[in-house]
Amino acid sequence: QVQLVESGGGLVQPGGSLRLSCAASGFTFSSFYMHWYRQAPGKERDMVARVSPTGVITNYADSVKGRFTISRDNAKNTVYLQMNTLKPEDTAVYYCSVVRGVAYWGQGTQVTVSS
Repeated sequence: QVQLVESGGGLVQPGGSLRLSCAASGFTFSSFYMHWYRQAPGKERDMVARVSPTGVITNYADSVKGRFTISRDNAKNTVYLQMNTLKPEDTAVYYCSVVRGVAYWGQGTQVTVSS
C-alpha cells in the first residue's frame, strides 16, 4: 500500500532554514508528480509545491517562490522541500502527497517559525 513518511520539521527562528523529506513506498515513485502541502491552524490545506516525475518541472505557490525548492531523488524514493528565509507565516503542518487514483497523504511534520 502507499506510504508517505515526512520528516525534518521543527522549530526555527525567522530567516532560518529547514529541509523536509518525504520517503515514499508502495507505488512506482518515479512515475508520479509529488506534492507538498501545508495547513496552518484554522486554515485550509494549501499546495506549496509540486515536482514532475523526472524532477524537471516544478511549480510553487506565490507565497514561497524564491524561498522554497522542491526536489526528488527517484533512486531513494524521496521528495524534499528546502525552505529558506522562513517567516512566521510559514508555520504549519507540512504534508507530502501523491495522486494515484485518489490522493494519499503522509502524517505530516510540524514546522514552527518563531523567535
